[in-house]
Amino acid sequence: MEEKNEYMTIDRDVAQSIIDKMPEESELYDLADLFKVFGDSTRIKILYALYENEMCVYDIANILNMTQSAISHQLRILKQNRLVKYRKEGKTVLYTLADQHVFTILSQGIEHVEE
Repeated sequence: MEEKNEYMTIDRDVAQSIIDKMPEESELYDLADLFKVFGDSTRIKILYALYENEMCVYDIANILNMTQSAISHQLRILKQNRLVKYRKEGKTVLYTLADQHVFTILSQGIEHVEE
C-alpha cells in the first residue's frame, strides 16, 4: 500500500522491511566508531603497509618516516578496534591485519577511490 504526499512516495512494506533489518543502535554506534578509525591517514598508511606484509614497529616507522612511539600509539588504537593483531617472534613483535574482513575493507576502499 502506497501513501503519497507532495514530497515523496512511501511504500509501507518496504519501509517496515528496512526498519526490521536495521541493526541495533549500539551496533550502529560501534560501526560509526570503526569508520572513525579509518578516518586518520596515518592509520590508513599503517593498515596499507600491513596489507602488503607483516612487519614490526621499526619497519613501519621507517616506511612512514615517523617515530616508533607515534606508530606504537596508532597501532594501539588499531588493536583496540580489532583491525590489527600481533605475534611475538623472540623479542620482535610482528603486526598484521586482524582478519580477511580488514583486508577486504582496504582493498574495496582502494578500488573505490581509484575508480
